[in-house]
Amino acid sequence: MITGNYKTRYQDDESIWNNWAKRWGFALSIVFLVVFPFVADNYMLLLAGQIAIFIIAVAGLNVLVGYTGLMSLGHGAFFAIGAYTAVAIHHEWPGTFPLITLVVSILVAAAFGVLFGLPALRVKGLYLAVATLSANFIVLFFIREHWFEEWTGGVRGTETPNAVFFGVELVSQQAKYFMIAPIMVIMLLFAQNLFRTRFGRALIAIRDKDYSAEIMGISLYSYKLKSFAISAGYCGAAGCLWAYFFPAILPEDFGLNMSITLLVCLVAGGMGRTLGPIFGTMLILLVPEMLKVIVSMVTDGDAMAQRYFSPMRDIVFGLMIIGFLIFEPMGLVNIWDRFWRFLSRWPFAK
Repeated sequence: MITGNYKTRYQDDESIWNNWAKRWGFALSIVFLVVFPFVADNYMLLLAGQIAIFIIAVAGLNVLVGYTGLMSLGHGAFFAIGAYTAVAIHHEWPGTFPLITLVVSILVAAAFGVLFGLPALRVKGLYLAVATLSANFIVLFFIREHWFEEWTGGVRGTETPNAVFFGVELVSQQAKYFMIAPIMVIMLLFAQNLFRTRFGRALIAIRDKDYSAEIMGISLYSYKLKSFAISAGYCGAAGCLWAYFFPAILPEDFGLNMSITLLVCLVAGGMGRTLGPIFGTMLILLVPEMLKVIVSMVTDGDAMAQRYFSPMRDIVFGLMIIGFLIFEPMGLVNIWDRFWRFLSRWPFAK
């Protein structure tokens, strides 16, 4: 049992994995990620790849919303920019190394993040959310226009390339999973370490009291724009991987619904924590699949019965999310914290 964490060095206190539970938890997570593709079927790998991509995007949104305290409803646009940048690069230079495409997609999305983050210098809260909402409409408008149809495919969408690593084309779901999972882990570790730096602490100070942070010498303009850039860059990386993961993309894939889904994943998981995007994304993306299986079992495969039960599935999912946010507004990560606090004090905890 854990009865306390007795640290005798500053290095122990500053470590990410500062107790055995975190160290073993991270090690078991890596083992699970490695073993999973060998025991899962293609459908499970499809879900796993989609979840991993969304975790990256939600982690990026967490940088802006959870740590900096700036609201955004336009991150679906940055997701689209990353995806279409990857397609455009392979259209002009076929066979480009995927990691190069990934870096370029991050930089392009980050540049657009700075552009659409300019309203954050003047407004905040719901006003900023409405301002960033314009990013979705503007980006999707240009994607659908015939001016860029050569790269975007317009309203019809476009086929996406397969990633090629050193002459090996990644076609199977398993191969794509092994490309996406390590990138997800690296970007999560980067986000975790980002807020242990001076830059990360400055973002947290802005979130808590922006005028107090400014009095302490933190440039609100500079740090807010950098936060937008990093957040958009994460979504750009997710979009690039999305383009490699699916055989085709459509403008409708990146509409307002995606931006709202990213935000719901973050709120359900817990804002301002690295585990929040992981828990929230798994909840929001896996629960509908579980409800689908339950409906199929209840209806015994009857098509007519499933037709009537399908709306009920959506209603149950919606009520579950509402109830969850009412009774656990701090997200799943708060339940996780309470569990470990109880375990660390057992048998003296009540």
